[in-house]
Amino acid sequence: MLRTLAVAAVAALTAIGLNWGVAGADTLDYVALGDSYSSGVGAGSYLDSSSCKRSSNAYPELYARQTSAALDFRACSGAKTSDVLSKQVGALSAGTDLVTISVGGNDAGFASVMQDCILGGDAGCKTAIDNAKAFVTGTLPGLLDKTYREIRSRAPEAKVVVLGYPHFYKIGGSCSVGLSDTSRGYIDSGADALDSVIQKEASEAGFAFADVRPAFAGHEICSGASWLHSLTYPVDESYHPTATGQARGYYPSLVAAVRELRV
Repeated sequence: MLRTLAVAAVAALTAIGLNWGVAGADTLDYVALGDSYSSGVGAGSYLDSSSCKRSSNAYPELYARQTSAALDFRACSGAKTSDVLSKQVGALSAGTDLVTISVGGNDAGFASVMQDCILGGDAGCKTAIDNAKAFVTGTLPGLLDKTYREIRSRAPEAKVVVLGYPHFYKIGGSCSVGLSDTSRGYIDSGADALDSVIQKEASEAGFAFADVRPAFAGHEICSGASWLHSLTYPVDESYHPTATGQARGYYPSLVAAVRELRV
């Protein structure tokens, strides 16, 4: 399946004129920053034994292989904006051509919000989501602004793509156990709030925003054809994209965003 997707991706890249990495073109200097959605937690085939859980099935690896880019893969599971600034941006330079990043979910307490929703019922879930939204609208913009400014300072000529987060659940879907649709709706609304702020801050920084929600539509948890893990083992892979989610959700969203930057 992934090989078939890769072949299709090559055709798509050729069609839209992304000539980085082809014969006669300069090699793309690509740095992938961010959190677990960029490192590929949940996608398997991890590249080393570190807690970052960088996957060979993650969208940065897929993109690098299809463009023959020189990839510096810094994204790491659990990363917050502070981790990007302290541990990841050192990979950037004046010669960096492309930067991708997903960050903000851990700052907003993603893991604890999901725990509260699972254990606290609808009321507990609503409280957790409301508190997260307050952080997202009140505090996260400043954290993202600082992070994006540092990226631009270190990589002044780079094209930068900021990737968002998908809805987790199809409301009214096939799930008959677990969270109620009410709580599932609260969680999806939290993703909307997060994506809205990320998109605004990315735009103000002059970066492209890749909205992955359309790509994941119809493939959320409870859809019957999910590209996301539900509660699973290892627990840290819960609510993260599968290898298919990376290949058919995140990867094409990145390709489309890069295409827009190069028009």
